[in-house]
Amino acid sequence: MSLLQPLARAGCGCDAPGPATRLVSVDEALACIAANAAAVGETEEVALPAALGRVLARAVRSQATAPPFDNAAMDGYAVATGALTGEGPWTLAVAGRIPAGQAAAAPVGGLRAARIFTGAPIPEGADAVVMQEDVRREGERVTLTRKPSPGLNIRRAGSDMAAGETVLKAGRRLGPREIAACAAAGQGRVVVHRCLRVGLLVTGDEVCQAGTRRDAAQIWDINTPLFSATLAETGAELVAVASGADRREALARQLADIAGRADLVVTTGGISVGEEDHVKPALADLGAEVLFSGVAVKPGKPVSFGRLGRAYWLGLPGNPLSAYVTWQLFGTALVRRLAGEHPAATPRRHVVTADAIRRKPGRCELRPATLAGFDAEGREVVTFDDAIHSGRVAPLPRADGLILLPAETDVLPAGALVEFQPFSRN
Repeated sequence: MSLLQPLARAGCGCDAPGPATRLVSVDEALACIAANAAAVGETEEVALPAALGRVLARAVRSQATAPPFDNAAMDGYAVATGALTGEGPWTLAVAGRIPAGQAAAAPVGGLRAARIFTGAPIPEGADAVVMQEDVRREGERVTLTRKPSPGLNIRRAGSDMAAGETVLKAGRRLGPREIAACAAAGQGRVVVHRCLRVGLLVTGDEVCQAGTRRDAAQIWDINTPLFSATLAETGAELVAVASGADRREALARQLADIAGRADLVVTTGGISVGEEDHVKPALADLGAEVLFSGVAVKPGKPVSFGRLGRAYWLGLPGNPLSAYVTWQLFGTALVRRLAGEHPAATPRRHVVTADAIRRKPGRCELRPATLAGFDAEGREVVTFDDAIHSGRVAPLPRADGLILLPAETDVLPAGALVEFQPFSRN
């Protein structure tokens, strides 16, 4: 199996700013988000069952050693190995029975064994547990044909966690595995960042709700259900989901209202330079600070980021595919940072291309790709369409993530090494 060099940095190697000098690179945009976005300050303590998907604001430490006592790793017989002299076999009297949750009534020693069950405390004098399949039992006696080694099938006290040990650091998002570790540490409640409050504003006079009657010049609204679901996956609280008409004054009122209730305002559409693109002028009317406006990326060049009062703003393109892929690159990093999650960026890994790629250089390309197994050298392989079309949504369900094609590259052979970012599913 080939060994791949580790990713040297968070970016895809697409530092070339592109033909328009006002565009920032992908790496510069991500650095801008990292430098300006800070976690919401408020925290709360919640019961462990309610903590799924939340981000720890305080480290979790073990309240006691785990396990708290030496215990049996399986059903069998607790024995004292020092009493098993000679070549064997050895026949021992069964002197007691120890279910899980009960202490031994008497110590074990000499040619005496105790029937023991998984999780039960090891009785005094015993130093091994012989699994029940390895003994022959006749009445109240068991026969061993092989001498066990000391410590066999015993879980030692503290072998999982020491008292006071940091089990999870602050910034960790709690999934089922993390919740299991909290419970093992004896923590029934955890301190988490409060849920991120997000408002969604989808612009466009031409869109109407899916399933309703369309006029001749209308299209169904994809971005509202797409990003309502996408934002819900992050664990954020959706405080507003609104449709915005292509009118500057009305958009300004909607943006001001949402920004007053949200930590993050996400807009789709209306951020290019056309006469009907009113989101940025509306933000300017409200005194918003735009931190970057336009990224050397394909698709999704108009993507923008800034502040509106105390809220952050992420402006996504109107085309659904463009909006979704730029969200995956910039939105996931922004939300994780605002939620207090560390590391804040979505992890990437190397994959190899199943086919050759020919493309126009100049901007980093985000191309949906599907994981297709491994090649003869054990490297993960991806397949993809010949080109990306920003308005097409049908290919999205087939894709597992994005490959990032460097800005300066026009040709990549089959088997080329590229970066892959899986679609985020928090």
